[in-house]
Order: sequence, then structure tokens, then C-alpha cells
Amino acid sequence: MTEKKKNIRLIEGSVASGLTKMTGPMVIGIFAIIAFNLADTYFVAQLGTLPLAAMSFTFPIVTIVATVALGLGTGTASVISQAIGRGEREKVRQLTTHSLILAVFTVFCLALLGLLTIEPLFRLLGADDQTMPYIVQYMTVWYLGTVFVVVPMVGNNAIRATGDSFFPAIIMVFAAAANIILDPLLIFGWWGFPKMGIRGAALATVIGRASTLLFSLSILHWREKLVDFSLPKVKSLFSSCKEILFIGLPAAATNTLNPVGQAIIIALVATYGPQAVAGFGVANRVESFALIPILALSSTMVPFIGQNFGAKKLDRVKETFQVATRSSLFWGLCCAALLNYYGKPICHLFTADEHVSRVALLYMRVVSISVGFLGCTHVVAAAFFGLNRPMAATALKAIRVIALQIPLAYLGASLRGIDGLIGGIALAFLLSGLVSLLWARLIQNAICLGHVPQKKFSA
Repeated sequence: MTEKKKNIRLIEGSVASGLTKMTGPMVIGIFAIIAFNLADTYFVAQLGTLPLAAMSFTFPIVTIVATVALGLGTGTASVISQAIGRGEREKVRQLTTHSLILAVFTVFCLALLGLLTIEPLFRLLGADDQTMPYIVQYMTVWYLGTVFVVVPMVGNNAIRATGDSFFPAIIMVFAAAANIILDPLLIFGWWGFPKMGIRGAALATVIGRASTLLFSLSILHWREKLVDFSLPKVKSLFSSCKEILFIGLPAAATNTLNPVGQAIIIALVATYGPQAVAGFGVANRVESFALIPILALSSTMVPFIGQNFGAKKLDRVKETFQVATRSSLFWGLCCAALLNYYGKPICHLFTADEHVSRVALLYMRVVSISVGFLGCTHVVAAAFFGLNRPMAATALKAIRVIALQIPLAYLGASLRGIDGLIGGIALAFLLSGLVSLLWARLIQNAICLGHVPQKKFSA
């Protein structure tokens, strides 16, 4: 592949076809990661209640670290894709190298802080003397291997920025498969491996991610020739980090909104009893699978928009908005039809409790109507990152979670109990989607009129 070809992957050809080719592999990759998380939970659950409870305590911290990694990855994909679009090959190499250095420095800080605060932090989260030994076993290994969790996520985003989503998806599948295979071997000591219990679950994750680090770095260095091992100039490194963090910090903040909002919603649901929480949890698991194509499409929006915006292909930027939002709405219609028709048998796969099933089925049937609009919020926010408008993306997610979802869920619960709460969530998704579509239209018009400057730090 010639160097010229590498720089024009996403700025030529059909927009719809290009988005489809990039989104397809990512659907498989995201599905693999979800499957790996479920497998991790399943195998640890076989150890007993205390190890499972300990792993549950680790989820918020693991999520925070993943959020930081996703933020850095989004910033990396945005600045690299725009540089590719502008044809600045040396700048692309510089940004890629510096993004990995930034990731390693971030990992060092996170791991050191984490190792020094395991016990006090998890005591603060409510861990007791029974669960603490398991938490320490798991998190000590996990923190020491954080570099293998964060750096590959940044590297994968750099690869996607070049227009390649196939190899990042393969890397995600490989990591998930390695983790699923290693879990029982290291947790239970099968086939001569040491029996390590919950520590083995953490080590399986670290080893699986370590292989992906080598995979992603080899692609960036040998195929794309985007990693420079020479000593960077301090001024140049600082400039690159500033560009990446201009997008990355708001992206990380944006990614924290959803779990925070979800925690508040679950607290509201908990007032209606454990069966309501169980039903809500079943519906959320089903929803996470329904959103896989939306999340995959969102992951392609940053490099796709970024390359075309950098290349000043403004008509293609506008068309990308249109194709992505229409695809989200279409997928939402498909989800609504499928979940309304197959909702009851899906619920029965998870539970035989009628009250649990009623809550789960109500959520799937009501909220599925607005899934397409939720998808619009995701893809438009991702597009804003590609346009160097991170604060707009953050504001959009804040409107959905803080201004709409939490208040409307609370209002609905006050009026109609759990049914009203679910209705409030559906209404929040619908309204946030409409806001996203309106905002996207305004941005498209501004771009086409030349009112959105293409400067590196234009928010």
C-alpha cells in the first residue's frame, strides 16, 4: 500500500459504504469485549460469594481507568485523523508516537496512585474485612498490568484513525478470546497451571491485554510506520499532548456521565425492591447488546469525520452526519420491533420471576422505542469530537444524563412509580436525540458556510 493511499482511506468513495466497512468489524470487536466481561464474572462467581462481591467492588475503579483510556484514545483518533486528512504525514507520525508516550506516563501515575490507595479507597467504597483480601489480590495484579490495558486502547484508536477498523477489531477479539481461555486455567489451576483464584482472573486479563499491546504496536510501527523510537523534543511532545488532551479530557469527562447517571437511576429503582432492580438489570444487559451497532458506529465517527474535516471535504462531513443519524434511527426501529415481539421469551431466558420479568419487559418495550434517538446522541457527540468541538460533545451528553434522564426518571417515578420511571427514561432518550439532531443540523450549516474554523484548538 502506498503512502498516498494510506492518507486517503476515508476521504474518497461512498460515505455510506465507508461507514459500513468500518462499523462492521467494530460490532464484532465490541461484542467480544462484552462477552469477555461476562465470562470473567461467570468464572469468578464459581469461587463463591466473597470473590464475586470483591470483583463487583472493583468495577467502578476499573471503569474509571477505562474512561481515562477511552478519553486519551478519542483525543488520539481525532488529532491523528485530522492530520491525515490534511496530508501531514510527519505530523501523523509525531502525534502517534507522542500519544503512546502520554499513555505510558498516564498509566504510571494511575498505577502508582492505585497501588498506594487500595485499602483506604475500597474501604471508602464500603468493602469490609471479608472482601478486602480478595480485592487486594485482584487489584494489585491489575494495577501492575494497567499499561497493558490503557496503551493498547490508545494504539487501537491510532490505527482506526488511519481508516482501518479491521485490525483493531481483531485485536479486541484476540484479547477477549485469550482472557476467556486463560480464566479457568489460572483461576482453578486446570491443566497443570497454578490455582490462583481471583488473582488468576486479574492475571488472565493482563496477559490477554499484553498480547494486544504487542499486536497494536507492531501494526503501528511495521505496517503504518507511525512510531518513532527516537528521543522526542520536549517542546514538540508538550504541543502534541496539549492537542490530544484538548479532546481527551472532555472525552474522559463525557464517558463518566453515563455510569454516574446509571448509578443514580439504579438507586431510584432500588426503592421499589430487589425484584425491580433485578428486572432493570436484565433489561440493561439486553440494551447493552442492542446498542452494540450504535457504539460501533460511534467509534468510527471520530476518524471518519476527522479525516474529512482535516481534508476540508465539508460536503462529506455533512453527508456523514446524515448517514449516521439515519442509520441510528433505522436501527432503533429494528430494535423496537424485535424487543416488542421477542421481549417475553428473552426475559424468560434470564428469570422465571414474574415481577422481575414484568419490569424487564416493560423497559424493553417502552425504552426500545427511543433507542434510535439515543443512538443519535452517541454518534453526534462522537462527530463533535472529530470536529474538534469537545465541549459541545460533553454538553450534549450532560443534557441527556443530567438535564433530562435523571429529572424525568425521578418525575416519572413520583407520578407513576416504576412504570413512570421507565417512561421518563424513554422520554429523556427521545428528547436528547431530538436535541442532537437539531444541534447536528446547526453545526452542518455552520461548516458549509465556513463559520467553523479548522484550527487545532477551536472549541
